[in-house]
Amino acid sequence: MMTGRTFGRVGAFAAAVTMGVAVGSVSALPASAETLADAMIAAYRNSHLLEQNRAVLRASDEDVAVNVSALRPTLGLQAQGVTANYKSSSTAYKNLYGTIGLQASMTLYDFGRTRAAIEASKQTVLATQEALTGVEQNVLLAAVQAYMNVRSTQEVVSLNQSNVGVLEQQLKASKDRFDVGEITNTDVAQSQAALAAARSQLTASQGQLAMAREAYKAATGHYPGRLAPPPHAPQLPRTQSQAVQIAQRNHPDLKSAQYQVKAAEYMAQQAKDEIRPSLSASAQYGVDDLGNDAASATVTLTQPIYAGGKISALYRKALAQEDQNKAGLMQTSVTVTQNVGNAWAQLAVARSSISAYDEQIRAAQTAYNGVKEEAKLGSRTTLDVLNAEQSLLDARSSRVTAGTDEYVAVYQLLSSMGLLTAQHLKLGVPTYDASAYYNQVKNAPATSVYGKRLDKVMKSIGR
Repeated sequence: MMTGRTFGRVGAFAAAVTMGVAVGSVSALPASAETLADAMIAAYRNSHLLEQNRAVLRASDEDVAVNVSALRPTLGLQAQGVTANYKSSSTAYKNLYGTIGLQASMTLYDFGRTRAAIEASKQTVLATQEALTGVEQNVLLAAVQAYMNVRSTQEVVSLNQSNVGVLEQQLKASKDRFDVGEITNTDVAQSQAALAAARSQLTASQGQLAMAREAYKAATGHYPGRLAPPPHAPQLPRTQSQAVQIAQRNHPDLKSAQYQVKAAEYMAQQAKDEIRPSLSASAQYGVDDLGNDAASATVTLTQPIYAGGKISALYRKALAQEDQNKAGLMQTSVTVTQNVGNAWAQLAVARSSISAYDEQIRAAQTAYNGVKEEAKLGSRTTLDVLNAEQSLLDARSSRVTAGTDEYVAVYQLLSSMGLLTAQHLKLGVPTYDASAYYNQVKNAPATSVYGKRLDKVMKSIGR
C-alpha cells in the first residue's frame, strides 16, 4: 500500500501547475517588459512586406504622372551630320554638312482618350492604397499571433517543467519505497516511464517555443524578451450582422475592388475612343553649318480607317476586363462576409472551448484528488495516479492554448472587418502617408526643379 508521503509529493503538481498559470498572468513585470503594442509597432516599422508594397504604390503613383505628361508638349534637340558623294563622267566632289535644331510636338485633342487613361490610373492608385492597408492588417495580425504564441508556449513549457520536477520527486520516492519492500519493481518502472514521457513532452514544448520565437522575430524584427500580459481585447460589435455591415463599409479588399471596377470603366472608355481622330501639332527650327536657318510648323489630323480588327478587339478586351472586375467585386463582397462569419465562429468556438476546458480542469482535479486518496487505501495503483495526473496536465495545457486562440480570434475578427490598422488601434506610431508621394508626382513635375522636394518626401518615408 502506498504511503501518504509519496502522494503528498505527487499532489504538489496541482499546486505547482496552478501557481505556474497565475504567475504567468499576474506576476509583477519590470518596466522593460515588451507589450503587445510594442510588438505591433515593431512589426509596422520593420516589415519588409510593407516596404515592398509601399514601393508598389509609388510605382502606381508614377503611372498618373506618365499619363498626365501625354497631354503636354515635348521638346527635343536634333543634330545631324551628312556626307554626300557625287560623281559623274566629268566631275566628282564630296560634300560634308551638318544641322542642329529643336523639335516640339503636342497632342491638341484626342477626344478624351488620355483623360480616360489619367482617370484610370488615379483609380488604380486608390486601389493600390487600399491593397497596402490590407497588407498592413496582415502584418499586424501576424504580430499578434506571434506574441500570443510565444506567451502560450512559454506557459506550456512552464507546466511541463513543473510536471517533470514532480515526477522526478515521485521516482525518487518510488525507489526509496522499493528499497524497503513497500512496492514492486513494476511501480518503479511505471514512474520511470511517466518521467520519460514527461521529459519528451517538455522537449517538444521547448521546440514549439523555439519555433514561436522565430516566428516572433520574423513578424517584429527581433527575438522576444520578457512579454507583458496582453491588454484587454478591443471592443467588438454585439452581433455578427453588425460586424458584416462594418466590413462591407471598411474592408480594404472591398474598397480596392471597387476602385478597380472604376479603373476598368475608364479603360473601356479609352479603348472605345481609339476609333476617333487625333489632332496634334509640331514645330521645328534648325541651323546648318553655313548659318542658314529654317523653321516649320505642322498640324496633323489622324483618323483610323482600318486597323485589321485590332481596335475592335482591344475594345472587346477592355469590356471583358470590366466585367471581370465587376464579378471580382461581387466575389470579394461574398468573401469578406464569409471571413467575418468564419472569424465570428472561431471566436465563439474559442470561448466555448475555454468554458469546456475550465470544467475539464475542475473534473480532472477532482478525479486526481480522488484517485490519490484511493491509492492511499490500496484500491488504486501508481499507474492510475499517473494517468489522472497526466489528464490534469493535458487539460491545463489545452486551457492555455484555448485562451490564446480566443485572444487571437478577436484580432482576426477585427481584421475581417478592416479595422486592424495602426490608426484604428491607436498604436501611437507615425503612420505611412500613402498620399504624400502621390501629391508630389501627380502633376508630373520636371525632376530638375522638383528634386529637392521629392528628396524630402522620400526621406520622410524612410528611403
